[in-house]
Formats: sequence, structure tokens, C-alpha cells
Amino acid sequence: MTARYGINENQVRAFNKMIRVSHQKLNLVCDMVRGLPVERAVDVLKFSKKRVAGEVLKTLLSATANAEHNKKLPVETLFVKEIWCGKALTMKRIMPGPRGSARPILKPFSNLTIVLESGTAPSKKKAAKKETTK
Repeated sequence: MTARYGINENQVRAFNKMIRVSHQKLNLVCDMVRGLPVERAVDVLKFSKKRVAGEVLKTLLSATANAEHNKKLPVETLFVKEIWCGKALTMKRIMPGPRGSARPILKPFSNLTIVLESGTAPSKKKAAKKETTK
């Protein structure tokens, strides 16, 4: 049964808006944890060298807390069902250029959404076998 906002009863969401990084760099970190169990995803993010991994970790822990306190879901069975990022605003600044001209500086922001689901995470090996058989 689908609840409000298109998520099921065994799913929770968490948002992080206006992260000061481009969506392309944020998407690299999102790809690392997509489909992993929460405990494994936390370990991957803690030891990642990417600067934005701390923001993703903070959002993941917030989603875990939402699942535990709001929906009473067991934390051991949670996995990252969906994780995506998108563009937010872009600050525009100007740097002086040669001969009195101006050069633009673009400082992008991003939004992050994480959806956790309770159950067993689909293994990547099974998904790869299905793609090869088709």
C-alpha cells in the first residue's frame, strides 16, 4: 500500500538541501552507496576521501533515525533503496579578467534525497545475471 508522497509503509525518506557542491560530484558519492545495506553504506561513507561524503553520511543517518523513531522499522534490515541528487541554485560571482573584462565564477549548490527500505537488499549479482539473459 502506498502512503503519502509515493513511499510505502516500509520506506522512509530524508532530504538535504543546498549542499555546496556540484551535482556531478555529489552523484559520484551517491553511486558508491546505492543499493547497499545501511551499515555497509555508513562504513563506505566514513572512509571515503570525497569531501561531500560527510554530508551524505549525515543525511543517511537522519534517514536511519527517521526509520527507527517515526516508523519503528528495525535498523538491521534497512538498505538504500533510492538515492539521487539534483541541481539547486548557482551563485554567480565575477572575477576581474585581462584588459578590464570580467570572468564569471559559478558556485553550484545541490539537493540530496535518500529513500531507505526495510527488507533484504537486492544483490547486484542477480541483477547482472538478469541483464545478461535478456
